[in-house]
Amino acid sequence: MIFNTKLVNFTENQPTTIMDDKLFDIKNDRRLSVYLYRMGFGMWLLYVLMGAPFLLEFVIYRSHCAIMCVFFMVFGLSASMYYDYYHHHAVFEQKKKWLLVSYLLLAGIIYFFIIADKSSAFSLF
Repeated sequence: MIFNTKLVNFTENQPTTIMDDKLFDIKNDRRLSVYLYRMGFGMWLLYVLMGAPFLLEFVIYRSHCAIMCVFFMVFGLSASMYYDYYHHHAVFEQKKKWLLVSYLLLAGIIYFFIIADKSSAFSLF
């Protein structure tokens, strides 16, 4: 029995050697952005689950899941936009405004959940 050892990437019809071959080449490969979106969705699912009564002992990690969810989704959008800038410029122009909104949302979440409760060591007034 003979096995075909040449793997083919069906999206580009080019032979690849391993699964993570050029994973961080976000200009020509959108897999990293898809993986970041999936991790963000997984963190959102954990956020929802941690609100359930049977996971009450893990409720202290619920805000961490919310922050990580937004973090992964925003950086997934950023990686996707980098790919779209070179391959789908019209889609890039559409996503540009949502990237600004998502960065502002991420900054607001980080401020209200992390920074707002801490007293700063320096004060201007």
